[in-house]
Amino acid sequence: MLFSSIPFLYVFLPLTVALYFAVPKKLKNGVLLFFSLVFYGWGEPKYLILMLFSITQGYIFGLLIERTRESRRSKVFLTASVFVSLLLLGYCKYADFFIGSFNSITGLSVPLLKVALPIGISFYTFQILSYTIDVYRGDVPAQRNYVNLALYIAMFPQLIAGPIVRYSDIAPQLENRTHSIENAAYGIRRFTVGLSKKILIANVLAELVSSFKDSGEQSVLFFWLYAVACTLQIYFDFSGYSDMAIGLGRIFGFCFSENFDYPYISGSITEFWRRWHISLGSWFRDYLYIPLGGNRVGKSRWFFNIFVVWFATGIWHGAAWNFVLWGLMYAMLLVNEKLWLLKWLKKSRVLNHVYTMLFVVIGFVVFDADSVGSAFSALRSMFGFGGLPIISAQAVYTLKSFAVVLIIAIAGATPLLQKLFRRFEKTKAGSVVLTVAEPLGIVLLLTVCTAYLVDGSFNPFLYFRF
Repeated sequence: MLFSSIPFLYVFLPLTVALYFAVPKKLKNGVLLFFSLVFYGWGEPKYLILMLFSITQGYIFGLLIERTRESRRSKVFLTASVFVSLLLLGYCKYADFFIGSFNSITGLSVPLLKVALPIGISFYTFQILSYTIDVYRGDVPAQRNYVNLALYIAMFPQLIAGPIVRYSDIAPQLENRTHSIENAAYGIRRFTVGLSKKILIANVLAELVSSFKDSGEQSVLFFWLYAVACTLQIYFDFSGYSDMAIGLGRIFGFCFSENFDYPYISGSITEFWRRWHISLGSWFRDYLYIPLGGNRVGKSRWFFNIFVVWFATGIWHGAAWNFVLWGLMYAMLLVNEKLWLLKWLKKSRVLNHVYTMLFVVIGFVVFDADSVGSAFSALRSMFGFGGLPIISAQAVYTLKSFAVVLIIAIAGATPLLQKLFRRFEKTKAGSVVLTVAEPLGIVLLLTVCTAYLVDGSFNPFLYFRF
């Protein structure tokens, strides 16, 4: 089930909210868990068994790790839990990738397993891993209430697309959280903004991307239009879902961490990755990079640590070599910045932003490609080495057709609109106007989004692949 769908907006969510607030406090977690399982099992109920098995092993091993913390068996139990989690993720997500790669290298024809990818498995696996590791480190006590742990992992607002919520951040909220009209109002506003980013911007940009891929009349301009549209689409698609998740969580009294902080205003790749998919970056930092030694080791080992982390980041996003290439590209850029480039980038805010966005756009072209070969073919065409004309009639027509949404998307990817809104809000006239205008605006946005969905508009979701 998608957040951006009529069944979710007008059946599932109202029913969940109504029953959640109707029951006493001690039943709220159980109600929210029940609806989360319904949400997850809506399309493929069989994958509920896999998720519940993952949750159960995390629950059991968490208790065993805590009970044996003073002995070596604690590490054995942690290793077993990590092995089970990664085995399930590896089998479901990477089995066919490794078999296909093996066939390509050896020339053999080992049959593919054709394993379907369970939705959200990368997200909930990482949450289980962080829980058991934190219990082993002594950062959090093991959760003895199975319903509470299952709710932390399976809670539908963040289940299929994050943010990756740490158990240490949410544990107190599982036991005691505040419900208020202010929280609900903020949650509704945040959800509606995210829904609008997804439907009114990301989905429209997806149409541009789709029209490029279906076109037989390509040019350098058309490739750049595609590259920019793809870069903006991915941001508004994923950040829109993060906004919806944070908003839904707040309605139910949960405070999730921010996942994006205007990454496209960054002046370096280092800064970009502090602002983009923050929960994933911090997860790899705390559970892979630092345990490997981080930067507190020799230079060669430090390089190794960076490349391991970015190989893992790339492969986490998808079981294909173009994702590995995407991750390793960022590893190279980050190493260069840390060694010498950052001091030069600080000298010019304009040039450093151009440099950053150039590689971000190149990165998302690689990210969106069907293969490494098609990625390099697209990059050659973008820089005039593909034997294509500079401009084509269809590229000009597409630019004119999507100019407004491109301008809105570019402006919306910066803090400009938010700053103007906050400045107006602080004025006397603004506070009076917004008291009426803001609720009306939310209703209007929800109405327009609903009209788009009823019309059956293009509604893909990129992060289902993860």
